[in-house]
Amino acid sequence: MESKELANKIRVHALKMANSGGGSHIGSALSMADILAVLYSDIMNFDPKNPKLETRDRFILSKGHAGAAVYAALAEVGFFSTEKLATHYQDGSDLSGHVSHKNVPGVELSTGSLGHGLSVGVGMAKVAKMDKKDFRVFVLLSDGECDEGSIWEAAMFASHHELDNLVVMIDYNKIQSLDSIENTLGLEPFKSKWESFGWSANEINGHDHNQLKSNLENMPSIESKPNVYICHTTKGKGVSFMENSVLWHYRCPKGEEFDLALEELQQKK
Repeated sequence: MESKELANKIRVHALKMANSGGGSHIGSALSMADILAVLYSDIMNFDPKNPKLETRDRFILSKGHAGAAVYAALAEVGFFSTEKLATHYQDGSDLSGHVSHKNVPGVELSTGSLGHGLSVGVGMAKVAKMDKKDFRVFVLLSDGECDEGSIWEAAMFASHHELDNLVVMIDYNKIQSLDSIENTLGLEPFKSKWESFGWSANEINGHDHNQLKSNLENMPSIESKPNVYICHTTKGKGVSFMENSVLWHYRCPKGEEFDLALEELQQKK
C-alpha cells in the first residue's frame, strides 16, 4: 500500500477507535500517522504471516498512549483483521488503550510509562550487534517524553556502543499533556543535545513522505553512530479543529465533533 494512503487509513481508524472506545490521545495518534505509514510501507523489513521472523526489523512505540495508530497500521498491513480494531479499548479486548504486545502480533513491547521504550530498543540493537544480526531497531518517541532522564541514559549507552542499527524518530508536535513544550520544559537546542550525546541527528518534516523516505532509506547516516530524526509535526494533523490544540491530547471525539473530523479525513482520500 502506498504510504499516503496508509497514513490516511491510520488516521480514520484511530479516530473511529477513539470514538467507539471512549479513549483519548487522538491528537497524538494523528501527529505520528505519516511516520508510521512510511515505516510500514517503505522502510521496515517484516512479514505479517511470520511476526516473529528472526531477521525482522523491530519497532517500539515508546509513546504508548498513541497505540491506536500502531494497531491501525498493523491491521492495514496484514498482521490481523481490520475488524478487530472495533474492539479497541473495550472490556476484554487485546487492543488496550496503551499499546500492548499481549496477543497482538506485530507489537514488540507493551508501553505507556514514558521513557522506557528507548532503553529496551537500545538493548535490542546491542543484541543484534553482539549476535551479528542485520535487523534494525526503530523507536518512536514523543517530545514530552524527552523530559525523562532515562532517555538520556539510553542515549549515552547507544552512542558509547556505536549502535548505528538504532533509529529514533521523535514526534516533535510541541504539545505535551496540558501545555506546550516551551511552557512545560523547553527542549531546544534539541538537535544539538542529541549530537552532544554522540548521535547522528537530523531535523525533518514529519508529514513529508518523500523527506521521511529519503532520510530513512540511507541508514546509517553516519557509520558507528545511532540515528535520531527530530520530526517536526502538527498535533491533531488532518483535522482542522484539532490541529495545534492541547485540548485533543485527552479529549474524546464524540457527536458532532466526531462527524466533522471523520468527514475531513474521508475527504482527503
